[in-house]
Amino acid sequence: MMPTLRLTHIRFNQLQPMTWCATAQVSETPYFKHQDWLSKSLKRPINNPAYINTDTWYKCSWRYHLPSGNLSMGDIARTQRQRQRQGVRLLLQQLLDHLALSDMLDESSFPYRLVKAGHYVCFSHTGNKSKSKLNENANQTINVPLSSTVAVVISPHRPIGVDVENNNVAWHVAKRFYSNSEIAILQSLPMMRRDIIAKLLWQIKESFIKIYQYTLAQGLGVDYAYLIDELIDAIEKQPSLTVITDHKSPYQIAVLSTQQTIVVF
Repeated sequence: MMPTLRLTHIRFNQLQPMTWCATAQVSETPYFKHQDWLSKSLKRPINNPAYINTDTWYKCSWRYHLPSGNLSMGDIARTQRQRQRQGVRLLLQQLLDHLALSDMLDESSFPYRLVKAGHYVCFSHTGNKSKSKLNENANQTINVPLSSTVAVVISPHRPIGVDVENNNVAWHVAKRFYSNSEIAILQSLPMMRRDIIAKLLWQIKESFIKIYQYTLAQGLGVDYAYLIDELIDAIEKQPSLTVITDHKSPYQIAVLSTQQTIVVF
């Protein structure tokens, strides 16, 4: 039996009359044999129902253990990516239902579009940094539910980009890819603000990569230093949604701060 996938904390944001962004958390409940859990965790025989303590069952801090060799860390990462891909498609269906659109995704070419309406569709997903560790016996301990954040954007007008990111960009990575002018401004900021703006710049770059189909290095190297002042203003005011006009392109940039999401539309 496969784990059950579910969406929580679903939020819909209207950016233009028919341009929408949806975000959600994806989690899953891993499948395991409850008899194994009872026999190993409660240390009691399972053939007598009187020994099943429902209070202990529901109050337990849930973890599950995979025997050595069952799943490698690479397998875990691939499973998470598969869950995220499933999650964005579930969220797309939720968004279509919210907009009362009966349609489906055409994945035959990029950028993705809806089959009937022809609306452009873009996805993004990310996971929190893993807290899983290998124990002394090389067994893998995985916290559950395993959580990821997913985002979906649709627009009838033109290709769009979206990026959701929970984790900061490492400073040495930013210095490797960002322009000299971006780095100069970032270095002048207090560290906490620097990290926030560096992440927002990364998300903007990722979103434009999806729109223009840049290579990763090409897209990350584009200079967006001219947007930094407006990004600083956005995080200082802390609204849930800020829209910035990119004067060097025909696009606008939505900063959904509480959802850690950037949309270029």
